[in-house]
Amino acid sequence: MGQAKKIVLYGLAVFVLYTIITSPDRAADLVQVGFEGISSAAQGVGDFMSALVD
Repeated sequence: MGQAKKIVLYGLAVFVLYTIITSPDRAADLVQVGFEGISSAAQGVGDFMSALVD
């Protein structure tokens, strides 16, 4: 089980590096979308907590 997990992790790392090398613009767009999603989620949690306090 440990070997399979390690192989999958290495395969995923190679895929990510290949994607970044072959299309860096698209990779940058995906990272930006991911961070915007995380930011929106954090803001939503903050708004919810603020509403609970009020």
